[in-house]
Amino acid sequence: MKAAVIVFPGSNCDTDMSYALSDFTDAETVDLVPYTAESVAEYDAIFLPGGFSYGDYLRSGAIARFAPVMQSVIAEAEQGKTVLGICNGFQILLEAGLLPGAMKRNKDLKYICRTVDVKVENADTRFSGEYEKGETLRIPIAHGEGNYECDGQTYETLKKNNRIVFTYEADVNGSTGQIAGITNEAGNVLGMMPHPERAMETLLGSEDGRRLFTSVYRHWRDTHVVTT
Repeated sequence: MKAAVIVFPGSNCDTDMSYALSDFTDAETVDLVPYTAESVAEYDAIFLPGGFSYGDYLRSGAIARFAPVMQSVIAEAEQGKTVLGICNGFQILLEAGLLPGAMKRNKDLKYICRTVDVKVENADTRFSGEYEKGETLRIPIAHGEGNYECDGQTYETLKKNNRIVFTYEADVNGSTGQIAGITNEAGNVLGMMPHPERAMETLLGSEDGRRLFTSVYRHWRDTHVVTT
């Protein structure tokens, strides 16, 4: 598997993401790809890390959505490639229209940085296949605009089609339905606010994020067809 970790001006979780992929999966290539790249077509999976792209000016993710690389990211997502956006990456995916809904300021208007309980709502995705449905994970969050919002019809569609992959077990930021992570309709794009790349080692408090990355790799391995 060849993985691209997109680096925007203001990204600060790109090396964490690269470490998670390099050290805990058998990905043969993990590249830090700059926002100026014209194409990511050569990669099997694309990762948008957390941080504060373009300083979160205007609106989180709103400027990064127009970075040169995003045209190719959107095209590859529409072709069915795996795309994962974490925290700011989730915000960028929303702004790009790859996922429905939007992010608002947290309900108390304060930045939140702590470890929370996250529930696995759907273990039948390429991102969550190594988890158990209903399992509780300990995953850090670090965001000021993590209050996921969508209209009632969208929320019902997400629930009906099992596109809500992770929820918070408590109302940490005001998100509709305590949503922590959702997929697109095709199931190949996931956006989540918690940081699994910061939960890779017991020494750091939790290794519950590890199986998200191994799930992605296993899905690629099991579906990859080698041609000669």
